Amino acid sequence: MFGKKKQVSTIDKDQLELIEYAQKRVRQKKRLYIHFVVFLIGAVFLILANTVLGIGKDFTIAGINWFVYAILLWLFLFVYHFVNVFITNKFMGKDWEKQQLDKLVSQQQKRIDKLKEGFLKEERKIAQSQAYNETHPDTKPEEKKNSNELTIIVAAGEDNAIGKDNDLIWHLRDDLKHFKKITSGHHIIMGRKTFESFPKPLPNRTHIVITRQDNYKVPEGVIVVNNLEDALDAARKDNQPFIIGGGEIYKQSINIADKLELTRVHATFEGADTFFPEVDSKIWKEISRETHDADEDHKYAFSFITYERK
Repeated sequence: MFGKKKQVSTIDKDQLELIEYAQKRVRQKKRLYIHFVVFLIGAVFLILANTVLGIGKDFTIAGINWFVYAILLWLFLFVYHFVNVFITNKFMGKDWEKQQLDKLVSQQQKRIDKLKEGFLKEERKIAQSQAYNETHPDTKPEEKKNSNELTIIVAAGEDNAIGKDNDLIWHLRDDLKHFKKITSGHHIIMGRKTFESFPKPLPNRTHIVITRQDNYKVPEGVIVVNNLEDALDAARKDNQPFIIGGGEIYKQSINIADKLELTRVHATFEGADTFFPEVDSKIWKEISRETHDADEDHKYAFSFITYERK
């Protein structure tokens, strides 16, 4: 009913490998010894077969009896066997493979340690930068070393309408002049539809177009990217890149922008299909305002308002 309890081996994996390796070496040396004994007996037999029994007595090669060549060939095979057991196995056997593997692992570990050291340095720099920002929350973007002041520029009605059918709802000459003046010489970031609303690229500005389309064709000098992050990276050398639209790009950038240049058009517009996000007074602080009344060149009154993030 009850069988004998199965014995559990107390030999671990490493010990078992050593035992198996030792047994393998014993078998190799036994075969070599047998080869040596058979070689000696065979050599004596070949000599006796030729000299005593007269087998192939008259057969010579280059004046040398044939059994000499047979013995030399057998000797070569024995020497090869000997080298394989005692030399090749030593330099290219298990121990040799382990040594080579240890060397490679050591080299890779050194490379890993260098990479880790580099990552730690980078992390320390990031941590120091974050700590500085947290302890200096009132530091303005222009006071931070090597920082950009990402600025959104937009014209929006009282209801935050900014366009219809990929076009402006109004034409305000001074607003266009204002846009040209403050964006000139800078990178302007926009969506594909906004870019296509231009007859041609605007002069004296570097255009960065965000689109998901592959192989989107643009004039020379226009930069095409697939997302806002890449657009900001392309404009990293500009101290004040501008986000100029459209609606979706505004939504993506409103939470990371440092400054807002808003032309508030003092009217509401029915039929608009694109809107700017609400300007939250808890986040944005108005620092300047310049109001223009309606006149013969401007159908609507408007104000140039500059906001900075609190």
